[in-house]
Amino acid sequence: MSYIDGFVIAVPTANKQKFIEHARHFDSLFIELGAIRVIESWGDDVPDGKVTDFRRAVQATAEETVAFSWVEWPDKATRDAAMKKMVEDPRMDPSTPGNPPMPFDGKRMIFGGFEQVVEVKA
Repeated sequence: MSYIDGFVIAVPTANKQKFIEHARHFDSLFIELGAIRVIESWGDDVPDGKVTDFRRAVQATAEETVAFSWVEWPDKATRDAAMKKMVEDPRMDPSTPGNPPMPFDGKRMIFGGFEQVVEVKA
């Protein structure tokens, strides 16, 4: 089964288009390095929880929207090899001239790698 990298980010709502442009630039690099697909999602129905929730997880303010994204890799080995290449690739560095800057506070991003254990398709 595939391997998934997941991300939850608080993005200033006014930066939605900048977020999309940022994603289009960097997501194409994930595909180039072996990802099967990349999904970028903009919060539409993200309710407040009683104990915790997406907004609290990333300390989103009233002026921010939660974005939820994932990268699907064929396997963990492909993902690990790609991550090593990304660290050295100047196209992955938002401070490199010509690359879109991060339109969000990266310190509040939560992320992790996940082994797929169940898949159900229609």
